Amino acid sequence: VQLQASGGGLVQTGDSLRLSCKVSGRTFSRIGMGWFRQAPGKEREFVAAISWRGDRTDYRNSVEGRFTISRDNAKNTIYLQMNNLKPEDTAIYYCAAARWAEGGPKSSGDDYANWGQGTQVTVSS
Repeated sequence: VQLQASGGGLVQTGDSLRLSCKVSGRTFSRIGMGWFRQAPGKEREFVAAISWRGDRTDYRNSVEGRFTISRDNAKNTIYLQMNNLKPEDTAIYYCAAARWAEGGPKSSGDDYANWGQGTQVTVSS
């Protein structure tokens, strides 16, 4: 199973970025997906998740209304559209594939079996 995340970069406060994560090796259309992030010296934290059908999403409070998670099952890819970025969004962002097929969006890292390599997002003030 491979998850390839991309789209990170260095931006200024208020800018936007779109992260992508392409999945291979699993039945993508039947599994929920999520984004997590880890800032230097901090624990990994949940950012957003989407159900296998794409009809349900979940977000951490601090990104609600600014970030949007979506998926394209035809391309085996999920996205994280990040708008109005803030310096506190600076982190390495990881995509993850849920441990079990179907089900709703999951916010615990323990519910994910496969992880991408991460993509760095840096927001300057």
